[in-house]
Amino acid sequence: MSARDVEDEPTECTEPTEPLDTGRPFSRAAALRAGLGKQLRTRAFRQLLHGVYVHAGVPDSPLLAARAALVPFGPKAWASHTTAARVLGVPIPAIPGEHVTVLERRERRSRSDVSCHQTSDALIVRVSGTRVSAPQQLFIELASMLTLIDLVVVGDHLVRRRLVTLADLREHCSDASGAGAGQARAAAAFVRDRVDSPMETRLRLLFALAGLPEPEVNPDMTVGGNRRRYDLVWRHARLIVEYDGRHHVEREEQWESDIERREEADDDAWTLRVVTARGIYRSPDQTLAKVHRLLLDRRQPGVPQRLADAWRQHFPVRGDYLNPTG
Repeated sequence: MSARDVEDEPTECTEPTEPLDTGRPFSRAAALRAGLGKQLRTRAFRQLLHGVYVHAGVPDSPLLAARAALVPFGPKAWASHTTAARVLGVPIPAIPGEHVTVLERRERRSRSDVSCHQTSDALIVRVSGTRVSAPQQLFIELASMLTLIDLVVVGDHLVRRRLVTLADLREHCSDASGAGAGQARAAAAFVRDRVDSPMETRLRLLFALAGLPEPEVNPDMTVGGNRRRYDLVWRHARLIVEYDGRHHVEREEQWESDIERREEADDDAWTLRVVTARGIYRSPDQTLAKVHRLLLDRRQPGVPQRLADAWRQHFPVRGDYLNPTG
């Protein structure tokens, strides 16, 4: 979702008015007022949350879930935390449940299917008329729910998609207080521009937490006579490290392009190393050892003789799974 998808028009009321629009989530009370009480038990409608319904033909979506979560709350409430993240298309782990935030304690509702939060500050945007947490506020909210790595993934995505600038994100984190503020500031320090994917973020953080000097992120460079964009680059060492996902192998054209990129690097006295998901999730120690050795051999400034251990708590070495039947 780009920044221009976020609208600024007034939001709709969470409690529908007559005539009832069954294409949007509505409460049982609203259905009774519209004379649809008995029809709620038919296949024409489905229940999204306790006491919240919608026409059966409406497809599921993050926006529908957010609107359903807001129905029991006042018109000043907004979708927040993971609910807002899903609406904005932010990459987060699969975390069940919906979240809503209100301004005043008297507006809170106790529900088993929606977590209600309360804050004195409302920093929101509107997506198709529905109130959701603004990107910089969302970053703070998620800080109390996600790991450092997953939170930096969120930050890189928000900045790359221009939903917030890096400067604004860091400024908002520096002024924040309360739950998640410290984690948000720590993560914001690692957020960078031009990061194209969550796996690029993870690979970069593996190197950063091991104490290696920071590489350039996705610079446009002329290598082997052609100008291309590479994931992570240490120019002094003439070393390029790229993440290669399985989908590349499944596309012949992409695979051939990757081979050409590697040959170009070799011809121009650069070294290109490719890391797959295995090198991040199962054998990060081997990935680090290879890159560390290359940077030392090529005298990259700032490379420590011994790697720091901070990466270990975020990137456990898993090795090969044992075959229980073997």
